[in-house]
Amino acid sequence: MTSFRKVVITEFGDADVLKVVDDVCPPPPAGHIQIATEYAGLGGADINMRMGIFPFQKKAPLTPGYALIGTVRANGEGCNAFKVGDSVVVLTKYDADSQLVNQPEKYCVKVPDGVDHRQATALVCDWLTAWAMVKRSAKVSKGQKVFIHGISGAVGSAVMILSRLQGAEVYGTASARNHDTIRQYGGTPFVYTDKKWIESMKELGGVDAVFDSLGFESFDESYSILAPKGIVVAFGNNKGVLDEGKAKSPVPAIVKLVSRNFNPLTCKRTTFFAIGRDQSTYKSDVAELLDMAKKGDFTVPIKSIWNLEDIQTAHREWGGGSGIGVLLIKVADD
Repeated sequence: MTSFRKVVITEFGDADVLKVVDDVCPPPPAGHIQIATEYAGLGGADINMRMGIFPFQKKAPLTPGYALIGTVRANGEGCNAFKVGDSVVVLTKYDADSQLVNQPEKYCVKVPDGVDHRQATALVCDWLTAWAMVKRSAKVSKGQKVFIHGISGAVGSAVMILSRLQGAEVYGTASARNHDTIRQYGGTPFVYTDKKWIESMKELGGVDAVFDSLGFESFDESYSILAPKGIVVAFGNNKGVLDEGKAKSPVPAIVKLVSRNFNPLTCKRTTFFAIGRDQSTYKSDVAELLDMAKKGDFTVPIKSIWNLEDIQTAHREWGGGSGIGVLLIKVADD
């Protein structure tokens, strides 16, 4: 048994329920490897888990953290894909905010030499989500118009950059403080609250895809700006937390969104995307993104990095401040 530090959501609620505690890690069981975590991602899923509203989540107490990069410390029985000392990334869903973690070997992907480890952490969850939605859900192509809610966020900025790489025109909503930065990346920003973006997109004839992480009434607004054969790709329900700081059920909004597909009088489509490591494309997509990063096809914008001991501050500041891109937790000790 090896001692380590980890974050625990002791009960559901505000950031005060997050505690950093000592624990011991058993040797990895068969089929698992033990990883010393370097960085973990911080996203809307972590916030919703803390509040107890993430779909089908574990009951508290639990350790959050959807993705990590770290170093292989030990191999369990039957594991030989990695050597001790190899750097790997893995989509965990839980437990990434922990200095030591045992994970199934089959979900881990080796990080090529030359890839920045902070960049790699973003690729295994936020950018993986964006890449799957851009490439498969919406099939974004040259000359299309796409619209992104939360274009300055971790996934939103990834969708912007990846859509631009496909040759698409990109629009989206974000706080005014981030508009200049979004323009530097080739996006056209709008403020969500004044609704001017709705009329502007309709004047363009609608957009081919809307990527919506807000949910609730935003789904209806997103559908209204679609071109005749456009698609809404929903991937979150963060509006309630951002607007009111409290939990509310997203189920009615999701049901309404998906039910639009049963209207025979329109070619517009909707879908709700959720990333998972059992998806057949999970490892190949992660490997592809790591290769693209190594080649310099893109640079992941990193907005903020907090130390593990500052996890309460990280949760409180999620969704605020200036800058665009991913949020990371530095888990390893200095």
